Amino acid sequence: MNQMRKIRIAKVTLNIGVGKDMNKLEKGILLLKAITGIAPVKTITSKRIPSWGLRPGLPIGCKITLRKEKAVEVLKRLLEAKDNMLSESQFDANGNLAFGIHEYIDIPGVEYDPDIGMMGLEVCVTFERPGYRIKMRKLRKTKVKNNHRISKEEVIDVMKKEFNIKFGEEE
Repeated sequence: MNQMRKIRIAKVTLNIGVGKDMNKLEKGILLLKAITGIAPVKTITSKRIPSWGLRPGLPIGCKITLRKEKAVEVLKRLLEAKDNMLSESQFDANGNLAFGIHEYIDIPGVEYDPDIGMMGLEVCVTFERPGYRIKMRKLRKTKVKNNHRISKEEVIDVMKKEFNIKFGEEE
């Protein structure tokens, strides 16, 4: 197989949205640190939504982005929490994957912490091929051609082969 056609994981993003509750935000930061061992960053609002009590600059969640070997290692554990079962609706047309974990105690290697309580998180996985850097580089930025883009079916095949994913019904 051509090396430039190989699909790889670009990044895995773990996200916990808590709204304006600062107590839950601190618990979310502790949870992401317990799962990955890395300190997460706070997500900040940029819009004012008076009905929700949000204003610009207010922290409303936390996230962490993992790349390379650490991303693959954590993704395997997160998929075990879902019993290696996904549905096709969790993949988008560009070949990205998103799923949620309702309770963090389902993740292997993570014990229940009474300081955190019960909490869930969202996982987003971005896939890419070698050469995708051309759309993000600073000089001579270019679009990725259609024949080099990743389809939903290609990512599903990769997930079946590399992560032994089974596809079931919607939750």
